[in-house]
Amino acid sequence: MIELNTSHPNPAGIKRIAVLTSGGDAPGMNAAIRAVVRTGVQQGIEVVGVRRGFSGLHRGELAVLGPRDVANTIQRGGTILLTARSRTWRSAEGRAKGAQVLRDWQVDGLVVIGGDGSFHGAHFLQEEHGIPVVGVPGTIDNDLYGTDHTIGYFTAVETALDAVDKLRDTGASHERIFVIEVMGRHAGHIALDVAVAGGAEEVFIPEDDKPVDGVVQIVKESRAKGKLASIVIVAEGYKGGAQAVGDAIQAGTGMETRVSILGHIQRGGSPVSSDRILASRLGEAAVHALMDGRKGVMVGRTGQGLTYTPLHETWEKRKDVSLDLYRCAKCLSV
Repeated sequence: MIELNTSHPNPAGIKRIAVLTSGGDAPGMNAAIRAVVRTGVQQGIEVVGVRRGFSGLHRGELAVLGPRDVANTIQRGGTILLTARSRTWRSAEGRAKGAQVLRDWQVDGLVVIGGDGSFHGAHFLQEEHGIPVVGVPGTIDNDLYGTDHTIGYFTAVETALDAVDKLRDTGASHERIFVIEVMGRHAGHIALDVAVAGGAEEVFIPEDDKPVDGVVQIVKESRAKGKLASIVIVAEGYKGGAQAVGDAIQAGTGMETRVSILGHIQRGGSPVSSDRILASRLGEAAVHALMDGRKGVMVGRTGQGLTYTPLHETWEKRKDVSLDLYRCAKCLSV
């Protein structure tokens, strides 16, 4: 029989914590909120939920959460706490007001679930007001340094891949070229994974500013080999986006080309199992990190296990795409 020790030491003396989601929503955020609340309660810590992110924090939109408040949420997309982008929080005055709200609520630590913009806000809150903050990486772009994957990434890839498969069917039926734009403003992780899994002929990512002209020859060669349809994947952050690539193909080959921008559909939907598991583990880890006295860090997971990365490093250090996967995408496109 396996005996589990669910207790965790609390040298920091944490009695009450707050949790919020900020920036763009990502599938799995609810699983992370659920993990924070239930871990806190299990450890004898009261958990306060902040609605509408930092925007709601400086307005005092807080409420105590219990295990039943997060029941039946692990499978839901979006965030039950809602999210927003706050202009007020960008000012020292706005952050001071939010910090005072946390002090009024006697909050000993804050868990911020979000991406690099959210972590900027969390970092300055701690630096300026000394409130312990731990970040949980929640962004579909997978662009935060310090963790192999971010919450929502796996689901976004599956959502985009499902769309690519459907568009391939149409492209093959009409002998068309489809240029499909996926999310990834500064990083090509989604585009690269979708390109390999979707059997794309070419992929364009922000990390490589290769000219658009090269895809024209690739499409011509594909048609000469007997391919009646082609799929090209473009990350939104690539210069000119999918429309520029589609226009170049149409002009250079004369072949019927369609551009499809998947957009925000990639943010929604029920999280896949990998995102639910990652979110659950990181939500639990964030509470334990505050109990251990850690602050100003993001909890993450790599091949080496649980990691703690200073918040400022998550955006200052670059998280590169896999060059091996990039090579594989090119190799298999023949």
